Amino acid sequence: MSKIKVLHIIKSLGRGGAEMLLQEILPEHDQNTFEFHFIYFLPWKNQMVSGIEQNGGKVVCMSAKNNIEIMMKAGDVIQHIKKHDIRLIHCHLPWAGFLGRYIHFKTKLPVLYTEHNIQERYHWITKWLNKASFNRQTAAIAVSDDVESSIRKTIQPRIPIHTILNGVNTSTFIHQADGRAEIRKQLGLEENHILIGVIAVFRFQKRLTEWIEVFSEIHAQNPNVRGCIIGDGILKNEIVDKLKEKRMEDFIFMPGLQTNVKPWLSAMDIFMMSSSFEGLPIALLEAMSMGCAIVSTDAGGIKQVIRNGVDGYTVSVEDWRKLSELCLMLANDKTLRRKMGERARERTLEAFSLGTMAKETEQLYKQVIIANGN
Repeated sequence: MSKIKVLHIIKSLGRGGAEMLLQEILPEHDQNTFEFHFIYFLPWKNQMVSGIEQNGGKVVCMSAKNNIEIMMKAGDVIQHIKKHDIRLIHCHLPWAGFLGRYIHFKTKLPVLYTEHNIQERYHWITKWLNKASFNRQTAAIAVSDDVESSIRKTIQPRIPIHTILNGVNTSTFIHQADGRAEIRKQLGLEENHILIGVIAVFRFQKRLTEWIEVFSEIHAQNPNVRGCIIGDGILKNEIVDKLKEKRMEDFIFMPGLQTNVKPWLSAMDIFMMSSSFEGLPIALLEAMSMGCAIVSTDAGGIKQVIRNGVDGYTVSVEDWRKLSELCLMLANDKTLRRKMGERARERTLEAFSLGTMAKETEQLYKQVIIANGN
């Protein structure tokens, strides 16, 4: 019996949450039944390519400089589909979604679209295009209840919407004592230093300048804390300027993009997020699986993951300054810090397994293919 060939379409394969998830979920899929192909468009954002290929994926870059050029690649994508006998297309993030819907119109192949964000947070052009074209695909996947509610409220879709929660590979995202020691030595940390970190693409919704403000308040009351912001993006200069303004250059490290984040997460004692909105962040699930104590705003799907006071601590998006109080509480109590890290790990094992996510996605693939008669 021939394998079911699935094509993932995504704008880039850089170190973002959706991109990282495509790499991590592959080993959990039944690759005796499915064969996974990937097309991306921004050649300079390719950090996940080698990992996807090592995990069994077949990757092609159709180089494009901008969103218009991406849409102009429709003919090339259709040729790829015919050449490789693709039976289902799975698109991620808006512009890949727009392309997939056009291809659905041209080929009649089933197209799934995973929505990672709430509609209200998109640029008005993106939001308008999404609403105008959303029903021109087979079905959509929401990564959290918040995301599904946003789709239903803003778009009022006529196609099926399925909520499949993001997951994390709990068998590989495990605390590494050696990795912790290596990174902390690299950063020059002493035994009594407490490392508060975050992993994020440098976009406005991550509120990393606010993150620095919170950290500076924590540091003023506990000089043993150190910070680490892992990632890169268009707001880097703004973030660096904020470091200088707060005189935190010697206390917050910025190591840039890191393809292998496990040693860095192992080195962190507290994982702090200050986001204004989220879908269901992969970096959060990774940090939880690694046993970091969690302090975060309750943006988007985060409140579906963290039960405040049980698996971590959350504050409302508007009360982001209160993050400092919670981090200080953890920084000053090693026993509590360890207990909350253990509970965060238990939470991912119970409810956010990547294996469960893979099985639910495969069931949907089969359902859609059968319904389509493909």
